[in-house]
Amino acid sequence: MTNENKWVYMFSEGSESMRNLLGGKGAGSAEMVELGLPVPPGFTITTEACLEYFRTPGNLPDELAAELTAELGKDTTGDFPRDLADRIQAALAKRQGEFAPSVAAQVQEALAAVEAEKGAEFGHADNPLLVSVRSGARASMPGMMDTVLNLGLNATTLQGVIARSGEDGERFGWDSYRRFVQGYGSIVLGVESEEFETIITANKARLGKKDDPDLSADDWKVMVEEFKALIKSETGHDFPEEPREQLDGAIRAVFGSWFGQRAVDYRNFHSLGHDWGTAVNVQAMVFGNMGETSGTGVAFSRDSVTGEKVLYGEYLLNAQGEDVVAGVRTPEKIGTLQETMLSQLQKYAKKLELHFREMQDLEFTIEEGTLWMLQTRAGKRSPRAAVKIAIDMVDEGLIDHITALQRVEPEQVDAHLHPQVDPNTEISPIATGLNASPGAAIGTAIFDADEADRRGRDGEEIILVRPETSPDDFHGMAVAQAILTARGGATSHAAIVARALGLPAVVGSEGIRIDLEGCQFTAGGVTVNEGDLITVDGTSGNVMLGETPLIPGEITPELERLLGWADEQRRLMVWANADTPEEAELAREYGAEGIGLCRTEHMFREGDRLPIVQEMILAEGEEERDPSLDKLLPIQRNDFHGIFKAMEGLPVIIRLLDPPLHEFLHSVNELRDELHELEAAGDTERLARAQKMLSRAEDLYEVNPMLGLRGCRLGIMLPDVYRMQVRAIIEAAIQLKQEGVAAMPEIMIPLIGHVNELRTVEAELREVANAVQKEKGVEVDFKFGTMIEVPRACLTAGEIAQIAEFFSFGTNDLTQTTYGISRDDAEGKFLLEYVEKGVLPDNPFQVLDRNGVGQLMEIAVAKGKRAAATFKKELEIGICGEHGGDPASVHFCHGIGLDYVSCSP
Repeated sequence: MTNENKWVYMFSEGSESMRNLLGGKGAGSAEMVELGLPVPPGFTITTEACLEYFRTPGNLPDELAAELTAELGKDTTGDFPRDLADRIQAALAKRQGEFAPSVAAQVQEALAAVEAEKGAEFGHADNPLLVSVRSGARASMPGMMDTVLNLGLNATTLQGVIARSGEDGERFGWDSYRRFVQGYGSIVLGVESEEFETIITANKARLGKKDDPDLSADDWKVMVEEFKALIKSETGHDFPEEPREQLDGAIRAVFGSWFGQRAVDYRNFHSLGHDWGTAVNVQAMVFGNMGETSGTGVAFSRDSVTGEKVLYGEYLLNAQGEDVVAGVRTPEKIGTLQETMLSQLQKYAKKLELHFREMQDLEFTIEEGTLWMLQTRAGKRSPRAAVKIAIDMVDEGLIDHITALQRVEPEQVDAHLHPQVDPNTEISPIATGLNASPGAAIGTAIFDADEADRRGRDGEEIILVRPETSPDDFHGMAVAQAILTARGGATSHAAIVARALGLPAVVGSEGIRIDLEGCQFTAGGVTVNEGDLITVDGTSGNVMLGETPLIPGEITPELERLLGWADEQRRLMVWANADTPEEAELAREYGAEGIGLCRTEHMFREGDRLPIVQEMILAEGEEERDPSLDKLLPIQRNDFHGIFKAMEGLPVIIRLLDPPLHEFLHSVNELRDELHELEAAGDTERLARAQKMLSRAEDLYEVNPMLGLRGCRLGIMLPDVYRMQVRAIIEAAIQLKQEGVAAMPEIMIPLIGHVNELRTVEAELREVANAVQKEKGVEVDFKFGTMIEVPRACLTAGEIAQIAEFFSFGTNDLTQTTYGISRDDAEGKFLLEYVEKGVLPDNPFQVLDRNGVGQLMEIAVAKGKRAAATFKKELEIGICGEHGGDPASVHFCHGIGLDYVSCSP
């Protein structure tokens, strides 16, 4: 048999190097076997077999199979169509897929090898082999099929299990059987798990028994029959009794879950490959529910919350794996485990951590005093733990600086800057969901967006709780402290809006049941009414009842050290956007190496400045504008002085006035209303000014102001405004030089579409700068450059670079002008729904559109640098749009050769 058609590998045949083929679970099991750890025998059906399943004729309709093949032939990282995933699921539900003959034969061969090693036979009446079935892609993801335990049980094999299980064999056998029917029924056959729990709860009430261990074999026997009746009622089919039919059904379900909606959404969001496929792991059962010398648990080789180097985890005696996470009993801390078992587990955890040089997440079962290792994988950890573990492992000589940096995700660094649940607090989540937006918040549960808006505006701290959100809920989301939804994934409306607003969010918390009419939800046996306090932790995905202690965001000493290592490795500089001296000071405190965007129009709107700006706008001609500009000059100079001083010795890019002038006036409708009121009141003095302002506003009215008289066009049509701003910049820099402070102003001319616009404006402003230096008798360093924010500027960047000393990509406007959409209108009306429906993979105003906007940027960089080299000049190129703070976009910017990224501090 060649490797090309080898679909199944025994655990003893694999290795970590085969992770893409065997998936994470299969590769981990293979490594544990290689290290000599006690692992129940088993085998892995490869990820290639999963993809082969979808290619096998008849498993999907021909047209659908061809569409899937075409889709997987594209760039498969992200952007898998949601409707295609839905149609695949619908098709799989209607037919029983077949395995390729070679796959089926190799599964049978591997099963025989497990039988030989265990000394038991699959389906044998007296000595049956039972197995577990687990999914296992190369990366863990939500939405994949959960583990099925005790597969192989039926009315016949159950008697063999009971006969071989000692004194309490009958209860153990029926407990195992009901777990199998319940698990298989919900996981493989799709019956809602709550339906089974309802049956259990009703029987406990009837019998007057509280906990599962209180139930007898006879009790479970009754419920197994009720479970089977439920399955027949819900599916129209009897529960499968033949063990091989059970196994084939579980394998099909694992394969099918690869294109389940939640899994597809997760891969789209994280740009993971849809052509990876998932492996299936089939493993001989070991039982943790065989009495008080048996148990099951989960452990981490280090504390996953704090990062401390101690074994951390929980276990339950006389239980199976799902009991630990299901919350039916309170687990014990790992430190209380029987001494011999604890010592063995610590030994194995240390061995695995040293082997992988990574913190490990371990699953184990103890069967009648014997410890078995079921799984090892890199453990998930809190953001603070991620940083501490990376630092500690460097100090321990396990990894180098580069590996440490690769172990910490950008989102984990970001999470340090948001409020977090105190890691020293014992928490008892009532629900969990997808951690869609980082940070933690406390507030009263509110179920209606209008009510949230009212209470939020009154100053109440609220959490908006909804089954899912839509654009109609935005006003309630905007005033919330956090968002919690019962449905949705990483690209749902709630997740997208929460990230845009910087709000913590937990979405897709399927364990909560929301009653909108009753204004309450239930989760974990707890009812939360409107007005009750809850804590939402968007970093971990946990939801807690009441007020959980939080700690403020901060840059810890460990994070500072890690970021120092990042500074040693990086080429790209990190600047910040700041409009005030206070923002500049904060940016510098956080390590910014310059200001990539200072928006002067924000200064015009502050305090008592707006009336002066309005005077300037109302003026007719330069002579009438001069008094207003004379008032603004010292104000602007003082602003620039403060920012330059805060950023001493570092560059500060100041964008000259950019927005259309009408933005500084009331709207035409508001001015007309005001005019009517003043006419009625007979206020002639204010009436004259209002009439003049209305007339000017009507003159300035544009059908599409964002493409009208703004940016450099203002500098050409109203040159005295730009002249005043440049004078203020140069005078502030000269004043600081006289004070012994080095200012490094870079003056940015916005919205250049044609080189002649830049040539005209730059020449006039350079004359102003030179004249100011001559007046003061002091020279300062300064640069003139431009914002690249329309497609034509990208395409003619070589011409523009002959004049500009720097480029700064304004990707907000560049995205608008490339797509031909208005951000303000699009995000409110259709853009978020585009993302949710899979029309677009991401909101292009949050994640850079590499294929469109990105290509234009690449062209501009190449042409600009080529022209600069021809003229033997330096051309500094950066980005100052919001994309400068998005990790995926930053990665792209690095790849095309930008010198810096700039984002809000």
